[in-house]
Amino acid sequence: MLAIHDERQALHRPLTRIAGGVLKPNLEVPERIVLLREGLALAGIDVVAPAGDDAGLIRALHDPGYLDFLENGFAAWRAIPGNGPELRSSIHPNVYMNRRPDDLLGRAGFYQADAGCVLVEGTWQAARASALTALDAAARVLGGCDMVYALCRPPGHHAYRDKAGGFCYLNNSALAAERAVLAGRRVAILDIDVHHGNGTQTMFYDRGDVLTLSVHGDPAYLYPYYAGYADEAGIGAGAGRNRNFPLPLGSDGAAYRAAVRAACDEVRRFGADFLVLALGLDASVNDPFACMTVNDEDFARIAEDIADLRIPTVIVQEGGYVSPFLTGTLAAFLSGILQ
Repeated sequence: MLAIHDERQALHRPLTRIAGGVLKPNLEVPERIVLLREGLALAGIDVVAPAGDDAGLIRALHDPGYLDFLENGFAAWRAIPGNGPELRSSIHPNVYMNRRPDDLLGRAGFYQADAGCVLVEGTWQAARASALTALDAAARVLGGCDMVYALCRPPGHHAYRDKAGGFCYLNNSALAAERAVLAGRRVAILDIDVHHGNGTQTMFYDRGDVLTLSVHGDPAYLYPYYAGYADEAGIGAGAGRNRNFPLPLGSDGAAYRAAVRAACDEVRRFGADFLVLALGLDASVNDPFACMTVNDEDFARIAEDIADLRIPTVIVQEGGYVSPFLTGTLAAFLSGILQ
């Protein structure tokens, strides 16, 4: 296995998030990269930079107004006297009002789904580099590699076509899948992050050419709250092409593994010949979000179940946050998938 990483991903350094009604340190920080790279080193996996810089698919998959906001919004924000070091909106559209205004703060609310996806100096460069990492990994698998790991940071699976959310700006997993679809592959996306991949689901919800599957904590009690339920199955051409496997908070490795196995059975039934694995490690018992009780041995066994699919795979890093254990958790997962 080869790993892909672009060092520009470290340019995005958000300062705060809102938790319990107060500002707290943001958990999606560049230090994640250091820990994940140490996990790759433990697994004996080499890391290289993306070979290309073609952003055409980013422009095809994401709304142009949204991309302009990501690229230029922070500079416009800082040009206004008195504004702080993070662009975070205090108002968002809802089911009763959903027009895009011209005002910068209004556009921020329109393009930021929640308060966890602030813009700071370097956000655009890092998000773009993360997306290009996923696209390069997909290209390498299409070129004949059996499996490639994309160290993507910031993550992407909460990003919609025209909205950031949950620390995510560009949807890396969706971009990797779209590249494979355009190459004629039958694609499945399996998301095992503890938070539902709502952005990814939405991008393919009315399409029949991609199977989307997500194993995650029950959204009745966990972000993103408004999507990820078991009855969400797709619409139109996508009817039956989306499956969610929500689990009670605190579920252990056995429960998580059973849900992943059920999702793998769906991949087989679909006849996928290309897999995008949206790898969140935040179901770990050691993760700062403390949602599940999956241990490193469980992650290794889950990885073995996914490896048993025996189809070309792009692994796109999603969640999994800074703790002394993150390095070992990634190494354990990789040991299982490389069986």
